Amino acid sequence: MSSTSAPDNNPAPSSNDTTGVVANEDAGLHKGLGARQLQMIAIGGAIGTGLFLGAGGRLASAGPSLFIIYGVCGFFGYLMLRSLGELVRHRPSSGSFVSYTREFYGEKAAYVSGWLYWLNWAMTAVADATAIAIYVRWFGKYSDFVGNIPQWVCALAVVAIVLVTNLISVKVFGEMEFWFSLIKVATLVLFLVLGIIFVIFGSPNGEPTGIHLITDHGGLFPAGGLAALVVVQGVVFAYAGIELVGTTSGETRNPEKIIPKAINTVILRIAVFYVGSVLLLCMLMPYTAYSDKESPFVTFFSSIGIDVAGPIVQLVVITAALSSLNAGLYSTGRILHSMVMAGSAPKFAAKLNSSGVPFGGICLTAVVSLIGVILNYFVPEQAFEIVLNISALGTMASWAAVTLSHKKFVSLSEKGLYTRPQYRAPLAPWTNWLTVAFLVSVLVLMAIDYPVGTYTLGSMLILIPLLVGGWFLVRNRVMELAAEREGVTGTHPIVAARPAAETKHPHHPHRARAVISPEIHDGHDDED
Repeated sequence: MSSTSAPDNNPAPSSNDTTGVVANEDAGLHKGLGARQLQMIAIGGAIGTGLFLGAGGRLASAGPSLFIIYGVCGFFGYLMLRSLGELVRHRPSSGSFVSYTREFYGEKAAYVSGWLYWLNWAMTAVADATAIAIYVRWFGKYSDFVGNIPQWVCALAVVAIVLVTNLISVKVFGEMEFWFSLIKVATLVLFLVLGIIFVIFGSPNGEPTGIHLITDHGGLFPAGGLAALVVVQGVVFAYAGIELVGTTSGETRNPEKIIPKAINTVILRIAVFYVGSVLLLCMLMPYTAYSDKESPFVTFFSSIGIDVAGPIVQLVVITAALSSLNAGLYSTGRILHSMVMAGSAPKFAAKLNSSGVPFGGICLTAVVSLIGVILNYFVPEQAFEIVLNISALGTMASWAAVTLSHKKFVSLSEKGLYTRPQYRAPLAPWTNWLTVAFLVSVLVLMAIDYPVGTYTLGSMLILIPLLVGGWFLVRNRVMELAAEREGVTGTHPIVAARPAAETKHPHHPHRARAVISPEIHDGHDDED
């Protein structure tokens, strides 16, 4: 079989299919997301707390070079998404890259990637709840009542509200994300339009604007190159969520057509919303005007002489954080549901309500996000940065899982074991290796970002033993289920190197189910 593209018109498996032995990992989930919702989720996934709040502090520390860093990180995020898009075209799954990691590297790798991704979104939920609490307290300048509300109380209330709405149905989630994303995008478009007008014609308050605000305040690297590099892990966090389009594939109608279209627009969104917005912020006000205490967009709109502009944008910023928190609970619920199907997560996490929502996994994430409430009680000033760095670790792990799974898929395709779809990641596997090298460099930069970054990596000394201990607790169950679906992932057969014999797959008779030969990894690890 050649690795040359062939039409990939195999129908997507039904959510009700099973292999005849174990349930499909998407079983019970509802196909409630349409093209309109998914397109907006894809847009909103790339616009969150990392931009609306995190950009302020990073502008203050790194200066105008931040727009270059956003561009570089966004480029690698796009390469990762193209790899994910090809894997989704190969086989849609709500388990996303965790399911692909299982297919190409085995059960242990899927177990690790799944729990690291869950940690990523659990910490993101903490970061978002913390950010919203900070945003709400911003209104304390207008109301003593609001100003006196403890930060941890706001964080707790936000988690409770988003939890309840997420449990209703996937349609409610989709509609919430649609409108949240629409508000975010409309606000950023308004900012871009006004910002360009002010740069060309001057701001209404008479303050100077233009490229000279960059050149007159130390240039692109006013604090030096190292200061710019150490903010990279925070910028990676800003892109956390763009992989959500892969997770939604299990609950999307016609994912083979819709998801590639959504992914193809990512590079434009990165260029416009991230790079363009940060560059404009630097040409509208000196980088020293921004801080980690306030969204840079609120800082700008508060400076143009319109009293209501700042508070309105602050409400939009709260919407952005609510969107991210909402997406985090959604994503972890589906990932945990998929992991339970493989035996690597507590059975409770797979429980579905009458609307097909995996409430068990969502509630588990919500309980852990209460750690954020505790952090906001004891260290409210440092809570956001602490969880941001931990979340960045999970984000990098998920990007690595995607790109390595895709690399293995391409390698097996070149050997004639798979047929790559028409929708492909460009220049693979070279772009896979380039992305891996980028992720390793980010880890190095995190290590030298003392104290928060250094301590974050140090936390792996606790996390790794927990993962190892957890594996020994679940491995028997994992291997039992792996044996039951021998040679099959979900409802799709895993192709063998030399099929000595073939039988028809019980639910897709046009697809041959191969007998696994010993020369190729069969999708799960041997028992230790």
